[in-house]
Amino acid sequence: MIEKMSRRTFLKKVTACLLGSIVIGFWGYVYARYIEPNRLAISALSFESEAVPLRFNGIKIVQFSDTHIGYHYSKRQLKKHVQIIQSYKPDLIVFTGDLIDKPNQYSRIHDLPSLLAPLSAPLGKYAVYGNHDHGGYGTDLYAELMQKAGFSLLRNEFVKIKKGNDDILLSGIDEPMLGRPDFTSIFNMIEDDPFHIFLSHAPDLADLAGKFDLQLSGHSHGGQIQIPFFGALIVPPYAENYIEGRYDLIEGDRPTSIYVNRGLGTTRMPFRLLSTPEISIITLKRKT
Repeated sequence: MIEKMSRRTFLKKVTACLLGSIVIGFWGYVYARYIEPNRLAISALSFESEAVPLRFNGIKIVQFSDTHIGYHYSKRQLKKHVQIIQSYKPDLIVFTGDLIDKPNQYSRIHDLPSLLAPLSAPLGKYAVYGNHDHGGYGTDLYAELMQKAGFSLLRNEFVKIKKGNDDILLSGIDEPMLGRPDFTSIFNMIEDDPFHIFLSHAPDLADLAGKFDLQLSGHSHGGQIQIPFFGALIVPPYAENYIEGRYDLIEGDRPTSIYVNRGLGTTRMPFRLLSTPEISIITLKRKT
């Protein structure tokens, strides 16, 4: 026999459910607004290939991306993250774009070179443009800022990085939303078949690029807000195929892989959920 629920019991259960929903919703808001955006994940991975030159075996690349300095990411946070990056004693440092959220509205842009300058690596530090670096008349400002900070800005060009008698190729392409990516100026000019690291703010340019061994990208923020069992709530153009983490496109003795960094800051909304800010550390290994 089914017992009839009293009106009082029913109201108690409804009230409890409503209060529970409010508490969960409030906690979710607090976590996504104030806790996760201030957390940091250090993602360590290795990339093994027979194409890695002997003298580059074991070198450590530190990648950071998408700081979006401005309203929601401060100079204090940048200083802290620079110290963390430097504590890992990188051999090579790369920044994959979107330094300032709105360059034309940020009043302390000239303070930034001195905050980035302490970053140092024996094989150099390099950067590429993100769409926010071009936005707000920021193209020249970003170039000047990064130069003062000691970064080499790669815009549709490549450099050879030497270590002893060995070298690798590092290239960087302009971003596709507000910039002018030119694949031919990189891939048509490469001679021989060197180990090639390709920097592209927009991860989906991998599908249009020529031959590379490892691509390092940002732009997506890992979706910034991810819903359980659904995935990224919003992904920007040119980050729809590769959203976060590692993608192995070709396996074998000479693999081809992409790593998409989730970035350190936020844009539009100061929230992160299941998409913790990230610094990635990639160790190259020679496959024998």
